Amino acid sequence: MKNKKTLLSFLPIVIIIFASFSLKQTEPWKPSQLMPPADLAAIINNKTDTKPLIISIGPDALVKGSIDIGPANDKGNLIKLKQFLAKEKKDRNIVIYCGCCPFEHCPNIRPAFALLNEMKFTNHKLLSLQHNIKIDWINKGFPVNN
Repeated sequence: MKNKKTLLSFLPIVIIIFASFSLKQTEPWKPSQLMPPADLAAIINNKTDTKPLIISIGPDALVKGSIDIGPANDKGNLIKLKQFLAKEKKDRNIVIYCGCCPFEHCPNIRPAFALLNEMKFTNHKLLSLQHNIKIDWINKGFPVNN
């Protein structure tokens, strides 16, 4: 009987542990789909490289050559992104970025990246702006739109 009570006393702990694993948010991208800012800057600066389609899904298109869709946490902008991407080939090299705030809190990157996955794109990346566009791009002297 004592063993049964001991086991029952551990049951809530076991439930909490399993619940925490099941509730853990998984990102819609793989680590290999994160593009370091220096890599994109090098591609933009290299006149011979084929440029990816660069899309801002945040408040402004600051990265040189990027297209402004608007914040992807807004349903209207997410629809706009879907319509814009509908004409692109599924293997098109695409880089999306926001940079409005620290990466882990950004409300725009997850819905936009999930949309690219849903649309079955195969060569898309997320610009890894861990802090924000100012710290991770502008302050490093990377190319910006005029």
